[in-house]
Amino acid sequence: MRRIGALCVLVFHYSTRFHELFPQAAHVPFSFLGGNYRVLLFFTISGFAIFFTLDRIGTVADFVVNRFARLYPAYLVAMMLTLAIEYLARMSQLLIGPGAILANVTMLQGFAFLPEVDGAYWTLTVEIAFYFCMVAIWKWAGVRRLEPVLLGWLALRWLYALWPGMPERIVMLLVLRYVPFFIIGMLAYRIWSGQRNWRQQAPYAGLALLSVATVDSWDIVLAAMLLLALFGALIGGHLRFLNVRPLIWMGGISYSFYLIHQHVGFVVMLKMAEAGYSPWAGFAAAFAVAFCLGTLINRAVERPAGEAILLWWRRRQARVIEPNLA
Repeated sequence: MRRIGALCVLVFHYSTRFHELFPQAAHVPFSFLGGNYRVLLFFTISGFAIFFTLDRIGTVADFVVNRFARLYPAYLVAMMLTLAIEYLARMSQLLIGPGAILANVTMLQGFAFLPEVDGAYWTLTVEIAFYFCMVAIWKWAGVRRLEPVLLGWLALRWLYALWPGMPERIVMLLVLRYVPFFIIGMLAYRIWSGQRNWRQQAPYAGLALLSVATVDSWDIVLAAMLLLALFGALIGGHLRFLNVRPLIWMGGISYSFYLIHQHVGFVVMLKMAEAGYSPWAGFAAAFAVAFCLGTLINRAVERPAGEAILLWWRRRQARVIEPNLA
């Protein structure tokens, strides 16, 4: 599902976003609208998958190291590679200032309202805020009685709808624009793991949909309903046809692929157009470059660096525990 979402975002960026940024350049004769709908799928998947981390940690530090190992090494390499390609190609329209670049090194540029090295990185700000909220819930309320906490979270979203002047950083930190989609994923996980059943989760799912219906536009409501149905099919075992090796393998590289695809792909398409190639050739070349670089980052950086960081952390924890036991 992640891989399908990443491919849809790529097609949206290459067919629609590219033309918006570079109207003078030749482009493929179609527009794949609604790229943000695919991002809502990513957020719902994150709500489902966060428990695979929460169920394995013992401290807040464990969580921070786990998420850092998962996200940061691939992000840093993809960011630096994107910058290098933009500078070499002299793509001034895509470049940002030195201060913003330094902020991007921290992954926290969104909270400082600074531009991203690549526009696709805005979703990382949402993910980091979601992690902050979830580790706070895990630490102070626990996840066994998660659903009442989710009601409070939705109540804060309604407060935001009634108070348009709520400080933006609070809105961002509490993920109030997107929390119903994370909740759909969390409710689905609780059913899939056997901790709850559909009858118990139905009122909370209904309130998540009601939150979307009373705050967002009709198309977002439709997206929320489709995602709830999709995850219902998932936990019901009706999506096994997606359990095929190519999709599983491509899903494994989806994060690195997502990080590197947008601006690098724009550079490739522009250079192909300047060389006289058709927009379709540029589109295909951009996809091939993004796919190859995403695979390379995943194999050379994301996996080994993440495993090395987690191994270092486990060994450090073991050294701390051993003297205490003695």
